[in-house]
Amino acid sequence: MEYAVPVVALIVKVLIVLGAVLTFVAYLTLIERKVLGWIQVRLGPNRVGPWGLLQPLADGAKLLLKEEITVAKANKVVYVIAPLIVVVCALIPFGVIPFAKGLGLDGILGPFAQQFDLNHGVVSDVNIGILFIFGVSSLGVYGVILGGWASNNKYSLLGAIRAGAQMISYELGLSLAVLGVLLLAGTLSLWEIVESQSSVLHWYVFRQPLGFVLFLIAGSAEIARTPFDLMECENELVAGYQTEYSSMKFGLFYLGEYAHLLFLSSLITTLYFGGWQGPILPPIVWFLAKVFFFVFVFVWIRGTYPRLRYDRVMSFGWKVLLPVGLFNVMATAFVYTLWLQYAG
Repeated sequence: MEYAVPVVALIVKVLIVLGAVLTFVAYLTLIERKVLGWIQVRLGPNRVGPWGLLQPLADGAKLLLKEEITVAKANKVVYVIAPLIVVVCALIPFGVIPFAKGLGLDGILGPFAQQFDLNHGVVSDVNIGILFIFGVSSLGVYGVILGGWASNNKYSLLGAIRAGAQMISYELGLSLAVLGVLLLAGTLSLWEIVESQSSVLHWYVFRQPLGFVLFLIAGSAEIARTPFDLMECENELVAGYQTEYSSMKFGLFYLGEYAHLLFLSSLITTLYFGGWQGPILPPIVWFLAKVFFFVFVFVWIRGTYPRLRYDRVMSFGWKVLLPVGLFNVMATAFVYTLWLQYAG
């Protein structure tokens, strides 16, 4: 019985975070369509519910009710598993993202919040959180590759190959960008990284401006956002790896895509913008405000930048992002070592 309370507490936390993430992901689709509508001087969804607020529910119902089609010569098992891999690998990293230092639930839930530790704003505070995130999120590309291969379609396969090559190219730049933060923070724990940014001037975006720009570019390429969405560009590959998918299996790919967008915005907030840190407002409000600001930035980029040519995307990753990332790590280590010697 002594293990019952921690297990129940973990399950409750997982369900709360999972419900919140899935709700946010559903409404990210509405936010993106609305913002793109404003950029393109049109209204966006405005028919289903007031201001179009029920549009995500209508989209979900439509996907669930659409006819399920499976390609005749597809590898059936892999074809079905691939979208699940993408979604699971997009949702698991939220378990180590610290979204608030205190949720203030003691006054609402009373002893229940204390007994199950629901006031602690992270599902699991592991001391190697950033390694866990890179390890799990990197597996998501296997879902894309397997889905493209199992579809038995040349366009799907080309999209899958592009996804694999792009992930390998930009994963290095992404890792090098984060290394600068880890050198300064001296820890792999996301909770401690946020704690080390106790004031605005200590935010790592000011101490690692080059690393932040690298992370923003490489992260955008990792989740295949415009202008790096070469694995599904409709003018070349129909719909890329998603070409032969329909109904809710198609919906799962989009769920994974928007979950990755929310996760990347959360990670940028955690690593470079102080996480939940901020004056006056509750910590959870600061965290969500920063996250949705970066969601807006990614949508803004999609509405204003054209898709790049694939060879230039690959060339930029290896010839620009990688050398600049190495320079940033060496410069950070050099300056940090001098500072330690001076301080000592």
